Amino acid sequence: MKRYFIHTFGCQMNVNDSLRMGEALASIQYAPTPTPDDADLIILNTCSIREKAEDKMLSALGRYRTVKVSRGALLGVGGCVAQQEKDKLLAKVPYVDFVFGPDNIAKLPEIIGRVTGERERVVETAWVDTEEYVFPRADPETSRGKVSEFVTVMKGCDNVCSFCVVPHTRGREVSRPFPDVLQEVAGLARVGVREVTLIGQNVNSYRGGISFAQLLLRCAQVPGILRVRFTTSHPHDLSDELIDAFRVEPKITPHFHLPVQSGSDRILKPMRRDYTVEQYLERLEKLRAARPGIAVTTDIIVGFPGETEEDFALTLSLTERVRYENQFSFIYSPRPKTGAALKEKDWGAVPHEVKIERLERLQKLQRTISGKLMSEAKGQEVEVLVEGRSKTDPLKRFGRTPENRTVNFDGDAPAGALALVKVERTTPNALYGAQVRMLELPEVGALALET
Repeated sequence: MKRYFIHTFGCQMNVNDSLRMGEALASIQYAPTPTPDDADLIILNTCSIREKAEDKMLSALGRYRTVKVSRGALLGVGGCVAQQEKDKLLAKVPYVDFVFGPDNIAKLPEIIGRVTGERERVVETAWVDTEEYVFPRADPETSRGKVSEFVTVMKGCDNVCSFCVVPHTRGREVSRPFPDVLQEVAGLARVGVREVTLIGQNVNSYRGGISFAQLLLRCAQVPGILRVRFTTSHPHDLSDELIDAFRVEPKITPHFHLPVQSGSDRILKPMRRDYTVEQYLERLEKLRAARPGIAVTTDIIVGFPGETEEDFALTLSLTERVRYENQFSFIYSPRPKTGAALKEKDWGAVPHEVKIERLERLQKLQRTISGKLMSEAKGQEVEVLVEGRSKTDPLKRFGRTPENRTVNFDGDAPAGALALVKVERTTPNALYGAQVRMLELPEVGALALET
């Protein structure tokens, strides 16, 4: 049996896509290997959301070239950079054997057959029409032994924010029929998965036969599922119905990733974000009223074209006002074909050194806020869904609270159990403590699969 190695960059969608690639490769007798040095096939599943991600991809290709030369391994590039660059990538990197986009994962066996049988370099990046797109069916056995797993419920995005390359690499929004989602969740529960995270580029715009709020409630009813999460969301799809789902269903975890991108209305407008800061805060206030204590995280872009020091000060002010649990903040980098890239000169490019200085200030503020929020848990007993041994100390156990806070603790609770842990020490990124006791697993309702 030949061996494959997949190097995954970027978001949860790519992580999930890499699992589907592995399942496709298993159908032609390829098995995974933990190291590229032993691989007969290496695939880079790429991200193009930021320029730095593309640079990392090119650097990795250079390293894997040695394996290709020494072992004769095949080298392929998938994901968003592949979709964006298409045949240009083959010209730029002449030792790459094939390139394929996110819509073409199911064609991997055919692509490899063409490369090995016909000795040709292959580019397969055609879009699948929205009406004909079929989501790859996950094999639950791939997830056996895991406590938490991702489930794709939609792909693509229709918002066309001026900074974002996703519509050009993932296409228009397509929602997966809700019975398919529920069947996948049920299959995961049967192999021991206890927490599912529903994912999509704009997941709460889901339109797969029921509303997204209804989908969350149905997933929470699947026997064996203890927690339901989701990411990523757009503020304009934070509906009253979705807020109410947080109020009535405790298995929908009290954590919401709600990207704001900027604290300045003047910057949000050219970003093509169809809300004001005040509208964003109004929705957030309703959410916090429905689920007190909910942890809120966000995305922020620093140095968007035209951003002044006054605009950036508003972002700092918003960060302090919301008290985000955490934020993913990045400097703006122009992406091909996006509106902001085409207008950057007109709007006024922010100097790179200014972007870096502002980012450092924002991240310093966020670390302070995160540290204070985490410190408030010291001395408290928190519920932890145990995922296994700690990654930082194999003598300890590891898991997460409903708010998605990482917990490392002394104890003996097995993976998949719920444990009550007393917090003894905190950092801005994690909690540390000792197991008090294991909790009885809650009863679960019946699975509703009717169409």
